[in-house]
Amino acid sequence: MLSIDPKEISTGKLHSYLLGAIAPRPIAFASTIDAEGNPNLAPFSFFNVFGSNPPTLIFSPARSVRNNTTKHTLDNAEETKEVVINVVNYAIVQQMSLSSTMYAKGVNEFEKSGLTMLKSDEVKPFRVAESPVQFECKVTDIIYTGNEGGAGNLIVCEVVKIHIADDVLAEDGSIDQHKIDLVARAGGSYYSRARDGFFEIPKPIATLGIGVDAIPSEIRNSDILTGNNLGLLGNVEHLPTEEAVNNFGKEHPEFIGLEKTKKHTFAQEYLQKNDVESAWRVLLLK
Repeated sequence: MLSIDPKEISTGKLHSYLLGAIAPRPIAFASTIDAEGNPNLAPFSFFNVFGSNPPTLIFSPARSVRNNTTKHTLDNAEETKEVVINVVNYAIVQQMSLSSTMYAKGVNEFEKSGLTMLKSDEVKPFRVAESPVQFECKVTDIIYTGNEGGAGNLIVCEVVKIHIADDVLAEDGSIDQHKIDLVARAGGSYYSRARDGFFEIPKPIATLGIGVDAIPSEIRNSDILTGNNLGLLGNVEHLPTEEAVNNFGKEHPEFIGLEKTKKHTFAQEYLQKNDVESAWRVLLLK
């Protein structure tokens, strides 16, 4: 394993490792305005949501690793204390990328990227009309982590209004993760189209799982079952009853009397289909 002391490598190299390992990252497509009223638009992948009461978003226009300059977005946020954070979906990912070009101060990235300026209700910066969700925000704090190239500048924002496109909503009014079609940033030139990689995991908070430590040792120490398999098995409130196991055996006599390796292989096939109950019944059959 490669072990690194951050102080012993260049900032550029460290930056590359951080972005390659901490990914994918959501993208804050930040719209700001300077004191003279000039609009600015730029994407930042040091970004996330950090609370819902009050609704708080934080993103970081870091100082340039290359020449230690600050971003126009940071300068504008310091001056006006307002920002609109637009989310990025697949339909605008190329235009978003184009807007990240280091244009001179005063150049309108909306025009350069071909995106539409939409007037906000509560703040001065414009929204990106093509973005499926737009957050109008007031800047409540800016945290400076350093003065050298690569240092972060955490812009803490309170959401004062949210705009959501109707065509990304599900029937129950929630945001449909497939319809919104978000993209995320990874290392190098790589991005991720979120909906192509979705999978569901039952939340442990919904039940009091027995835990991996409560799984019988012959199952827990299996040469077949993986850590993910054990995690699924441990996320049940209780084991199937003896009666349920016996009934399963009557319905599936082919599983009775199997040697351990085959039994664990069949159980794994059930787990791959998220049928944890059947997996447990196979494992507990004599």
